[in-house]
Amino acid sequence: MPEYLAPGVYVEETSFRANSIEGVGTSTTAFVGPTRRGPVGERSELLTSLGDFERVYGSLQNLALSDVAAPALRTNFLAHAVRAYYDNGGRRLYVVRAASGGAAAEAPLISPVPAAEADRITALARSPGAAGNGRLSFRQTSRTAAPRTLDNAPDGSLVAVSTDGANPGDPPVVTRFRKVGAAWLDGGGTPLVVTPGIRAELLGLSVEFSDADGFSQTFDELGYGSAHPRYLGTVLAEAPASRADALQNLVALRTGTGIDTFELQAAIAALPALPGDTEGRRFVTLAGGTDGAAPVAGADTVAGTYSHALAQLVGAEDVSIVAAPGSSAYADAAAVQDALITHAERRRAYRIAVLDSLPLHTPDQVRTARARIDSRYAALYYPWVVGANPLAVPGRDDIPREITLPPSGYVCGIYARNDTERGVFKAPANEVVRGALRFETDINFPTQEMLNPLGVNCLRYIAGRGMRVWGARLASSNPEWKYVSDRRYFNFLEASIDRGTQWAVFEPNGERLWTNIRQTIGDFLLNEWQSGALLGSSVEQAFFVRCDRSTMTQNDLDNGRLVCLIGVAIIKPAEFVIFRIGQKTADARA
Repeated sequence: MPEYLAPGVYVEETSFRANSIEGVGTSTTAFVGPTRRGPVGERSELLTSLGDFERVYGSLQNLALSDVAAPALRTNFLAHAVRAYYDNGGRRLYVVRAASGGAAAEAPLISPVPAAEADRITALARSPGAAGNGRLSFRQTSRTAAPRTLDNAPDGSLVAVSTDGANPGDPPVVTRFRKVGAAWLDGGGTPLVVTPGIRAELLGLSVEFSDADGFSQTFDELGYGSAHPRYLGTVLAEAPASRADALQNLVALRTGTGIDTFELQAAIAALPALPGDTEGRRFVTLAGGTDGAAPVAGADTVAGTYSHALAQLVGAEDVSIVAAPGSSAYADAAAVQDALITHAERRRAYRIAVLDSLPLHTPDQVRTARARIDSRYAALYYPWVVGANPLAVPGRDDIPREITLPPSGYVCGIYARNDTERGVFKAPANEVVRGALRFETDINFPTQEMLNPLGVNCLRYIAGRGMRVWGARLASSNPEWKYVSDRRYFNFLEASIDRGTQWAVFEPNGERLWTNIRQTIGDFLLNEWQSGALLGSSVEQAFFVRCDRSTMTQNDLDNGRLVCLIGVAIIKPAEFVIFRIGQKTADARA
């Protein structure tokens, strides 16, 4: 209570309304799996486009997995799934890279034999993967430096000073000086005397890296000295200060502490010249990068496994959909599915796992595979999708024009599109699969009659209506939890109420709090009913909220427990639309 100690007028703010609950987002998705490059076992920043993904995780080029022989199974499934996700209406995505045994490409700039680590300079790809096998080129830049320019040059700068030769006609003598504090010193420590007519050129570097996938990155106005604000070894550091640099820089330099300004400049100048270049570029080729083997489910403490990748998503509260596109093509498919389900079933996760069927499976094989899954937090989709290959090039018959991809990337995008256009309470089915040319297996009506009751969601070609998702069931044997929309809408309600009532913790547990709770949740559910998410012609039929002595015992109150009972009548999808038609006679009465 405020204190009133002196006579006067006191103006205080107060509230006459209950707290409100804001509905949480339901369309943010997370993908886990192998990519061409990018940090391993580390959650990405929120990605909102395919371009965002490619800047960090590389291109759509195939993976060179050491234990996968079939070319079709070397497809970069996750990257293609990201493309399908955005094409089908997805907007917000997290990615965690899983990788097993891959190596980062590297190349030495200075590596004398024998060499101490402090005397080495090594260029290396920032992340493991065959995409890091590329070319790093250096171009020395120079600009004329007047005395005032030399005075204002930053610490760590390098300058080349030309003086006339001893005899007429001799070439000029070039001496290099580095700036230390306010003085310019040569390699022997002799200071430079700056005179008005000095012929000096301030030296810098322009560095360009091109990786195996054709991505290139340029870094301009770099310096040779470690004290320079844009020192080569700082801008391309292995552990940069900026997270943006750590995610997006393709290459790094491991520069020993024993390397000084003159040694670094000499090492770069000694590199081979770039063939056909007229600007004096020097280059080194990074090699040895590998993609390793296909990742496994593994343990959540082992970086590079699917389980570890999923563990990085625990703190991302906005994620509501998780998938591992293409994991069903690898040997550890069943274990990865189990890891996805376990992740989605975590307490207060409020997520659903979108599962892929195995490629080239027949309907009977899919039925057998479905039998080993039973979860009200997972949905299984079949078959795989055949789409146009974005990597196809005219005249290259060795690159297929069509590519077969897992359905999860498309389906997760459809989930997001459905939520935006209609609402999470609407089943994400009878929706067009954008980008699909056809499906790996043509599902007819009798086949779906076999698969649908088992909880296998089929993707079908419907004559006159195109390629559609034609199922919305959970992979669950519980009759109370049959539909994807049920699970996802309850996730939405639970997460919204959970996060929207945190203010109530440690409040005095009495009638005033109970009334506030009832009003807060009731207002939220009323809005849901008015938007068409709840069944019933009246509020009483649609939901109820109880929070009073009927829901709590004295023991609950003594132990600090507030118990609120909420009932909602959710809308079920019209999965079976039945019209009964009979004959009538001309004189029949209504």
